[in-house]
Amino acid sequence: MPAVRIGICGLGTVGGGTVNVMARNCEEIAARCGRPVEIVQIGARRDNPDCDTSQMNITRDIFDVATNPDVDVLVELIGGTTVARELVLTAIANGKHVVTANKALIAEHGNELFAAAAEQGVTIAYEAAVAGGIPIIKSLREGLVGNRIQWLAGIINGTGNYILTEMREKGRSFDEALAQAQALGYAEADPTFDVEGIDAAHKLVIMASLAFGMPLAFDKVYTEGISGVAKEDIQYADELGYRIKHLGIARRTGDGVELRVHPTLIPQRRLIANVNGVMNAVLVNGDAVGPTLYYGAGAGAEATASAVIADIVDVARTLNVRPDQRVPLAGVTQDSQGNLDDVLPMSDAETSYYMRISAFDKPGVMSKVATICSEQGISIEALIQHEPAEDEELVPVVLLTSRAREAQLQEAVNQIEALDSIQGPVVRIRVEPLG
Repeated sequence: MPAVRIGICGLGTVGGGTVNVMARNCEEIAARCGRPVEIVQIGARRDNPDCDTSQMNITRDIFDVATNPDVDVLVELIGGTTVARELVLTAIANGKHVVTANKALIAEHGNELFAAAAEQGVTIAYEAAVAGGIPIIKSLREGLVGNRIQWLAGIINGTGNYILTEMREKGRSFDEALAQAQALGYAEADPTFDVEGIDAAHKLVIMASLAFGMPLAFDKVYTEGISGVAKEDIQYADELGYRIKHLGIARRTGDGVELRVHPTLIPQRRLIANVNGVMNAVLVNGDAVGPTLYYGAGAGAEATASAVIADIVDVARTLNVRPDQRVPLAGVTQDSQGNLDDVLPMSDAETSYYMRISAFDKPGVMSKVATICSEQGISIEALIQHEPAEDEELVPVVLLTSRAREAQLQEAVNQIEALDSIQGPVVRIRVEPLG
């Protein structure tokens, strides 16, 4: 069969890794694809010294790749959303299939791009957009297709996971752990996307769309970062038998779908609680299969290239397949997707809670706190109260609550913070059993 002709746009970390892995494993890739796979053009503003492209056709204008009639599949690895969206739409309009590792592009513009691809009879493959080399997209879209997915929860940002691991294992503050992550190249100079949960929200939306057969809904995700997690919270969580992880959680309830990214206490005995450093993991619970865990490198040149090349092979295998016989881009056909109104506001989400309160060491304080919680339908399941330090009037009190709606918990927090015997804001972290 004739070779599948690939055009790569972007020659950064992932682009360079893709070129290297394709060169090294070309025979295995061709055998699994059923035909040779050739890189016929690369669009990049600059060369990458970590890969040899001396014998390849290089253009500095990435749109040359999108309009090149000799390219069958365009691989978008430039990142961002503005130029990338225009590039992908141009490629689609020119009848090219697309492979992308761009989670922001899919999360924010995927509905539009999928519709354009369907109209042109081409496909968009995006395995590398979520969790690097972990095949979570294929698992959700194909491997678990016989299940009604009930919920999924993922550690899907390696930078945030590294920071929380350093805080727990070495007693570092958030700022100290972040500085270490930046020194090692795990965090950008501006780490906002990673530590404030935006990167994880992009990935969560993509997984939730596949899991629940719904349109992509990035603007409906509740997002909270880890910059407010203190090392004492990590220590108290340990004392209670929990670990704090930054999770993306999608849950199907009787009222709708919860989409949320936030720090979360999870029991130490859970496998996902022991995923440390820069590693990623996604826990998926289906009604037939039960819980399944997917673990591995969530970033990196060759780990992500592994997913890019898997998509190239998938696309190559279906080049001659009728569009209506391919696996739908969003897991289900667009006309059978759910409604975006099914996404619940965060105020309706229901979890248990960890609360840390700074209280004056006086009689009756905890009685008032318990009364406020009770009036909101919240019971206290566990409590830690240590003696105040010498010459200190304030004592930290840590509570674990029963499950409650976010709105009820917020009202309780507002009333507790208004007490004269309480100083400062109440620290609140959600708790998930993941069992």
